[in-house]
Amino acid sequence: MRSDPILLIAGPTASGKSALALALAQSEGGVVINADSMQIYRALPLLTAQPDAAALAAAPHQLYGCLDPARPCSAAQWCDLAREAITAAWAAGQLPIVTGGTGLYLESLRFGLSPIPEIPPTIRDESRALLAEIGNAAFHQRLAARDPVMAARLPPGDSQRMVRAWEVIEATGRSLESWQAEPRQGGLSARWLTLALQPPREALRAACDGRFLAMVAAGAAEEAAHFLDRNLDPALPVMKTLGLRELGAAQRGEMPLAEAIATAQAATRAYAKRQLTWLRHRFDANLLIDTQLSESLISPIFAKIRQFRLTPV
Repeated sequence: MRSDPILLIAGPTASGKSALALALAQSEGGVVINADSMQIYRALPLLTAQPDAAALAAAPHQLYGCLDPARPCSAAQWCDLAREAITAAWAAGQLPIVTGGTGLYLESLRFGLSPIPEIPPTIRDESRALLAEIGNAAFHQRLAARDPVMAARLPPGDSQRMVRAWEVIEATGRSLESWQAEPRQGGLSARWLTLALQPPREALRAACDGRFLAMVAAGAAEEAAHFLDRNLDPALPVMKTLGLRELGAAQRGEMPLAEAIATAQAATRAYAKRQLTWLRHRFDANLLIDTQLSESLISPIFAKIRQFRLTPV
């Protein structure tokens, strides 16, 4: 195993991951590397909570707002980009600080991916076009006929994962489920320090609600409407951005703004709850912060990071 260190900060949305990563990057000579599947796109910087200009100026950041939202980014693609950023950080003597709430990305970087062959772009495009043509319900029925195992796992509303299951069996002749049962390959060899933020439930709920209000005050509704004017494929991952559909409806006069905000806040809280469940069952944290992140915790966290970096291998 390589002796190069990596710090991985995981946690639900609005838990303070980005602020902690920035503080550590400034203190420890690090570079913040994004592991959020929405923040990677050049779109919706407010709604996806991408680092603002002040944060970007305060410390190096990588893989934020770097890809065209019209082309979906797979976990394999993100892993390739993340490995490049991590290797460059090591070469520059910097500490890679990987942070984000997309569990698939974090698992894939550490432990590797199932050996699913790269799907040809033509099949990807044809799969999304079919969904757009026949709709979710009919697409789910076709998936059930081709791949009943995956169809049973996926609700008709989960267009992104349905398209993924369809394109895999279309391109390979095998169910995504059978590929996922194969041993993983390609995990990054390094010294990992894993830190998990798990704030108390009520504090997290309040943080989710407050952050969404701040997004709206900063212009997120106008951002959503402008983005939706592009008329991108509704099956694209970026179209699942929390609050996008609701704020777009409010801007079109189809929903009162107050209702849109309340609905988006509820969806954000539900997403944060799912992230916490994943953290508790799938993420092996060396350092767990299960109280509200505060200034009093920063110094002990910094001390543990420095000890980790200095520990001989």
